[in-house]
Amino acid sequence: MTAARISSPADHPPPGLRERKKIKTREAIRTATYALVGEQGYDATTIDQIAERAEVSPSTVFRYFPTKEDIILTDEQDPILLEELRSRPADEALADTMRYVMREGARRGFDEDPAVARLRTRLMVQVPAVRSRMMESMSSIGRMLCVAIGERTGRDPDSLEVRVYTMSLLGGLMETALYWGEHGHEDDFAALLDRTLEVLEHGLSKENR
Repeated sequence: MTAARISSPADHPPPGLRERKKIKTREAIRTATYALVGEQGYDATTIDQIAERAEVSPSTVFRYFPTKEDIILTDEQDPILLEELRSRPADEALADTMRYVMREGARRGFDEDPAVARLRTRLMVQVPAVRSRMMESMSSIGRMLCVAIGERTGRDPDSLEVRVYTMSLLGGLMETALYWGEHGHEDDFAALLDRTLEVLEHGLSKENR
């Protein structure tokens, strides 16, 4: 088994001007979409309206986001969390590593912008196209996560074991988000995530009824 590689800040220089401009454009498109959906609903919001609000062309919207659902669901967090996973101590148990990474993902995605998190999960519950696209996107996210977990454990990232473990985590995260949205965002998401991780780690034991 190979040891997990510990990355350093020097390994990942800050993004250049071109990449910063791309991030700024993506954020403008997302912000415009969230605002329009909040004002008039998801179905009534069009790509032309989003482009006008974001001050870009419709073709630019499609260049960054293939579908309207992608605007709602994608963010800049996945690469960051993959780096978080790769930077954890090499001797840390995988379960502890993944617990940290998923909690950090919740903090970034839910605590730092709770209004957007609530909008996303509400749309996942209410709009079948958004929910369907979320399930599709899990495949590409899962492939990236399999590679990172494979690196950390010394296993083949395409092995059945790594794929099952990875997709169990992602499926648990998705179901937690849906549960949160279905119940009106009443619970603390971090607490729900802890319950999810307990089930994934220990199964349906008497303690987590």
